[in-house]
Parts: sequence; C-alpha cells; structure tokens
Amino acid sequence: MDAFRDKNDTGFSEDEIFAREEMIVGKEGLAALKGACVAVFGIGGVGGACVEALARAGIGKLILVDNDTFAPSNLNRQLFATVDTIGLPKAEVAASRVRAINPSCDALPLNIFFNEETKDALPWDEIDFICDCIDSVSSKILLAKVAEQRGTGIISCMGTGNKFDPLAFRIADINKTSVCPLARAMRKLLREAGVKKLTVLFSVEEPAKTGCRTPGSISFVPPVAGMIIAGHVVKNIIGKGKTAGQELPAGNSLAADEPQ
Repeated sequence: MDAFRDKNDTGFSEDEIFAREEMIVGKEGLAALKGACVAVFGIGGVGGACVEALARAGIGKLILVDNDTFAPSNLNRQLFATVDTIGLPKAEVAASRVRAINPSCDALPLNIFFNEETKDALPWDEIDFICDCIDSVSSKILLAKVAEQRGTGIISCMGTGNKFDPLAFRIADINKTSVCPLARAMRKLLREAGVKKLTVLFSVEEPAKTGCRTPGSISFVPPVAGMIIAGHVVKNIIGKGKTAGQELPAGNSLAADEPQ
C-alpha cells in the first residue's frame, strides 16, 4: 500500500497498521476499502462508533455530517465526547479523530443539518455508501429517498434509545422489522415518499418506559449499533459485497442470522 502522506511524522506505513486486517480481507479487500467513500450522517452515540470502526478498517474517505456540538449529556455514550470536546462541533472533532487514527484517510467534516436546503452540499457522485445515524425522521426519509434515486448503498439506524440489550440488534429490510416504534412510523412515510426498500438496523427489545420525552441511553448500546453498521458497510465494500453501491441481502448481513 502507499505510504502515509505524513510518513515522516508517523514513522510507519499503512502496511504496519493493516497487516492483521489483511489476513482477513486480503490485499484486494484493503484496496477496495481504501478506494471507497462513506458518508456518515449523525456523529452521536451510534455514528461516532461507526466512524471509529470505518476509520480503523481503512476506508479511504469519510464524509462526516452533523451540525451539533458536544454536550455534557453526551459523555455517557458518545465515543468522541470528552470533557475537552464539550462545546466543539461533532463533525470536526470526528474528522480530527479519524486523521489521528489513519492519516491517509480523507476526512471531510460538514457542519450542516441534512434537509432539502442543504442536501446539495454533499458530493453525491463520490459517495459509495451511506450510514444514516441521525435522529430526525424527516431527514432519514429524505436520505433514503436520495439513496434510492441514486442507487447508493445505505443502511439506516432505527431507535437505540431506551434500550438495554446490545444483543437485540438485527439487520433487515424495514418491511421485515418488528417491535421498533421508529421503524413502524418510517414504513408509512417511506411508502408515501415512494421508497420501496431500506436496509435498517433495529432492535427486537421492547423499549423501556421512562416517562420522559427524551430517550434514555447507556454506554454499551448505541456504540454497538454503530459497530454493527460499520461491519455491514465493510462487508458490502470488500469481496463479500463486490462493489460499494451493491448491497448484500439483509439476511447475509451482520446480526441478521436469527429469524426476524
């Protein structure tokens, strides 16, 4: 593989970083990952872990979309939230983290809220795969619609709030989901938007009843969802998914080996 752009600063090459990964995915797999561009929308509890895993897997370009800043309430579950990052833009903190992990990864932070007014800010022609880790339902629907229109691979995260079991996550088409209230609401809206299919990560765990409008969260649930999403993306980019824009059937994805 090519040496780091900043090899004189790091003193080592990509070969040393990805030697163990190459044992699993091979040289062609590593090359495919390096040649791929993945956009992650939402750099929170789910999205932060997803970004971390994709950067460490050797994705060549990451587009990081989030208009929010870190708050103290993020410290219990968001990977990039620390005392030192409180008040800082999530997208920019994530980009800095990516560069510190893999200097050869082109990390592009976009401090925007994704909607009709901002959607043209994305370099869609470069994007091979989309990770939807955002909370806004209207933005999720729009993102699914854009992905279907462009034929871009996408996986959308359903609700991880008020959940306690990280082993309850599954991947399936949204029409085959159960239990998840967000998936139920989105099915109707997707039909109205003309979106026929959408691969999603969801939980079969009944959400806890907290009595609060703001969903509860715990350290070990949203990050697991983000890691599973990253695994799904990587599997679709390397030889098990040939090209980034052609998704594996949901049933062949991580966490989908049990009946839905």
